[in-house]
Amino acid sequence: MIEEERLQRDMLQAHEHDDVAALPPLYLAAARLRESQGDIDAACFFYTHAYVYALDCGDRKIADEARSRLKCHGRDK
Repeated sequence: MIEEERLQRDMLQAHEHDDVAALPPLYLAAARLRESQGDIDAACFFYTHAYVYALDCGDRKIADEARSRLKCHGRDK
């Protein structure tokens, strides 16, 4: 639970400070955590955010991973 609380706090701070570059890895970490917990809907929510923010920042590596995981779960055709 501590990791989840830390991720939530860090995401909120990044949003508050308009630190868009910090968001893709945070959302990706949250997605991986939720996926490991078996909560696929929540994981895909976070993968979608990781994907969008990664595209916005030009972080191709995170964008590719997030899209790949979304496709794996049937969320991107």
